[in-house]
Amino acid sequence: MSFVLGLTGGIGMGKSTAAEMFRQMGHPVWDADDSVHRLYAAGGAAVAPVAAAFPDVAQAGAIDRTALRKALAADPGGFARLEEIVHPLVAEDRRDFLQRHHAAPIVVLDIPLLYEKGSEGAMDAVAVVSAPAELQRERVLARPGMTEDSFRMILSRQMPDAEKRKRADFIIPSVTRQGAQAAIMDICDRIMAGRPHA
Repeated sequence: MSFVLGLTGGIGMGKSTAAEMFRQMGHPVWDADDSVHRLYAAGGAAVAPVAAAFPDVAQAGAIDRTALRKALAADPGGFARLEEIVHPLVAEDRRDFLQRHHAAPIVVLDIPLLYEKGSEGAMDAVAVVSAPAELQRERVLARPGMTEDSFRMILSRQMPDAEKRKRADFIIPSVTRQGAQAAIMDICDRIMAGRPHA
């Protein structure tokens, strides 16, 4: 039976880099965002129900995410309807992943809104990737097309970093790659030694 480690952190905190480090160490990683991308792609299980709920968002058999964002912006109740469709499909994808990797000592579930969605109860432990607010802001605003307004809007939907750190079993500091790598190696060593909450 695998030890299920939840991995989370706010935008620009370095979570994707941390997930890749776990992968490079040989631990299977399930990515919630990748799961949604697959569900929205041509042939994905979410295409037909999302297209039925939001006409004109499907193009060439896939969900056009830009069109979907516009549809949601114009429809205040749209997010709740979309979540009702997509969340069960994402949960099923996650269950399939856990079954496929049930023999792995550690599996990592990369979930951006883990605490916001109350998913921590399904994890054996949670690791939060964290960096100082100024570094986070600098990283995010360096992304193509990102504006201060967009950044503020994304932050408003995320639990504050200080609160995540308080709740976490582990904190992965991502100021430097070396610091993150050392923290991840320590986490894996502790889990393998049977003392994940030491």
